[in-house]
Amino acid sequence: MRQWSDTQQAVRDSYARHFAAWSNDHVRHDQQGEFRPEHWKSVGASGLLSLPFDTEWGGAGHDLLTTMYVLEALGYGCRDNGLNFCVSTQIVSAGIPIQRFGSTYLKERYLPGICDGTLIGAHAITERHGGSDAAAMKTTATAQGDTFVLNGEKCFISSAPMADVFVVYARTDAGNSPFGITALVVDRDTPGLHVGSSIEKMGLRTSPFANVTFTDCVVPKRNVIGSVGSGFVVLDYVMKWEILCNFIIHAGTMRNRLDRTVEFARSRVQFGSPVGSHQLVSSKIVSMKIGLDTSRMWLYETAEKFASGADVMLELAIAKLLSSEANLNSALDAVQIFGARGYTAEWGLEKDLRDAVGGTIYSGTSEVQRSKIARLIGLK
Repeated sequence: MRQWSDTQQAVRDSYARHFAAWSNDHVRHDQQGEFRPEHWKSVGASGLLSLPFDTEWGGAGHDLLTTMYVLEALGYGCRDNGLNFCVSTQIVSAGIPIQRFGSTYLKERYLPGICDGTLIGAHAITERHGGSDAAAMKTTATAQGDTFVLNGEKCFISSAPMADVFVVYARTDAGNSPFGITALVVDRDTPGLHVGSSIEKMGLRTSPFANVTFTDCVVPKRNVIGSVGSGFVVLDYVMKWEILCNFIIHAGTMRNRLDRTVEFARSRVQFGSPVGSHQLVSSKIVSMKIGLDTSRMWLYETAEKFASGADVMLELAIAKLLSSEANLNSALDAVQIFGARGYTAEWGLEKDLRDAVGGTIYSGTSEVQRSKIARLIGLK
């Protein structure tokens, strides 16, 4: 069992007072598909978005493990899963690649606003015919003097409807080589960048997404993150952070759900005894507990290895697969145990179930993770 320092626990506990306010009316906001600017402003003011960034740029200077520890608490305490998803997207989409690979110019220009939430960031990776196959992207960035000219379309981009800045991955070399991709920072008001209408979706409705098109969109070469052709290296690093940060939030959500389900199973009496005393119900709750603890173990141990510089490709795929499917199974079991209450919108459990489905799709589908694991253990 991991032992957290007093400092780490104090950092985590300092955010607890905000969670009730951020959860306020979460069911109604989900039903209306509302991103709440006032909640986002509060999140920014709390310092949560600044956790892993250097103090030089307005960050709090915490390491990956401490950041995850706080984000797990967010998942437990804030019932607005869409807002939680926006927080993770903000940290990993634009902030992490700029801090790790960006020039001093890019850091000075963008990181302070990302840290305090006055700038909302998004990353534009997915394309209509690419999906999890990022290397197959068709959006192009053509060199023209001191600029690149972007053309193409990105689909299902989280936070796009309200984003101020995009990290865009585009092909700068012909062919399908992953080394022909470059990452660039593009401001929303750049001529030729167009954000479509919000797309209605099953879950995470308070975290809107939309398609983004680029038509002769001119971007200065100084906005390249890293170097030309290194976009896949940037993306690989970002995706590690994305999985670790996003799915540790899911672990917090699972722990909240488990606590609520245990309490309900103890107090709800059917056929003369608490429903939790019935083996078929208790076995579901035990599975929820096992799924939670296994997910946490894989996520934190993978993060430790990643922070040490080790290759975590296999561990990351397992952690993502386990945690996303455990969250989905946990949500389904909770709905079943709560019965009619779980099926109604009022209790928020059916919302949790809809939200959990997305986790098996984004950041690489479960099928992609299984294929990757098979290849890494020598089956392909």
